Amino acid sequence: MNRLVLSAQLVERGAVRYTPAGLPACDLSLKHESQVTEAGQPRKVFMEMRAVVIGELTQRLVGLEIGAAGTFAGFLTNQRNGRGTVLHVTEFE
Repeated sequence: MNRLVLSAQLVERGAVRYTPAGLPACDLSLKHESQVTEAGQPRKVFMEMRAVVIGELTQRLVGLEIGAAGTFAGFLTNQRNGRGTVLHVTEFE
């Protein structure tokens, strides 16, 4: 199964564009910070991740203020250029 749920802040948002199928899409950059336990020891975690939203959810995320936090859920895939991983956001709370 390929599903990721990430509590994160929106740190960057591109302009709305349209896919060849005519669906609205928007590129995002998300930042996550937390503390987890690994091998019985606390560990601080910090990461930034590229994300994209396509379809109806685009309008909702375009209206989100930079710095706003939420729970982003979706699936991971390679970027189109093959350099890195991108989260395709399918749900947001």
